[in-house]
Amino acid sequence: MPVVDVVNLEGKKVGQVELADSVFGAEVNRHLLHEASRWYLNGLRSGTAKTKEKSEVSGAGRKLWRQKGTGRARVGSIRSPLWRHGGTVHGPRPRSYEYALPKKMLLGALRSALSAKLAEEKLTIVDAWSLDTHKTKTLRNALDKLNAEKTALLVAYGDNKNLELASRNMQGVKLSASNVLQPYDVLRHDRVVVSKDAAARLIRTLDPEHPSVAAPHVESIAPAPAPKKEAAPKAAAKPATAGKPAAKKPAAAKKPAAKKGKK
Repeated sequence: MPVVDVVNLEGKKVGQVELADSVFGAEVNRHLLHEASRWYLNGLRSGTAKTKEKSEVSGAGRKLWRQKGTGRARVGSIRSPLWRHGGTVHGPRPRSYEYALPKKMLLGALRSALSAKLAEEKLTIVDAWSLDTHKTKTLRNALDKLNAEKTALLVAYGDNKNLELASRNMQGVKLSASNVLQPYDVLRHDRVVVSKDAAARLIRTLDPEHPSVAAPHVESIAPAPAPKKEAAPKAAAKPATAGKPAAKKPAAAKKPAAKKGKK
């Protein structure tokens, strides 16, 4: 495992840390770096260019002259693409240039980028981003002591309001969280400054040999008990009248069938 010195914001050594070989000592794959950078840049494209087609430009739709007999070429509309101020054929339309990139390729490209920076000795591990103020001058002095005189990528873990406010107006300096770190940003900046907590987070995320947390199986979870249904109250029986039996309804008398008489 590569051993890297840990420094504070004054540039003084305060300890050492061991980095995982699978994350900071991996083989640099240039193809993965190219694919990850191309995917990232395509996602930044706006894709909002638009041209008007034949049906969208201004102009009447009538036929300018008759089809035959004039000696001129036949024409159906003044908005034809062949004419000046006519519509555009196959012009750009609003679209998105994003496309899917496998997660394994992106993680492999990030390992290659971090390993390349460590091999070039352009990776610095700081103890913590402990800034007393949000002033840009304070952060600029700290970066000068960390040999980050050119462009620098600051990687932090967790919320740090002073670091966010101090770095947002600095030219050539970008702040990134450890969980959204991009290989393109690592390659684009000259110096990468990572906090010790962010480095531990990167090792935990990017190490392929790190054991993953097993989620419990759905069938092994006991189902919740069903709610009990309350029985409906029984209707009260009507009391019978004393001494008087219930009267029966008389049966309807049948009408005699009408006899058919002879006419």
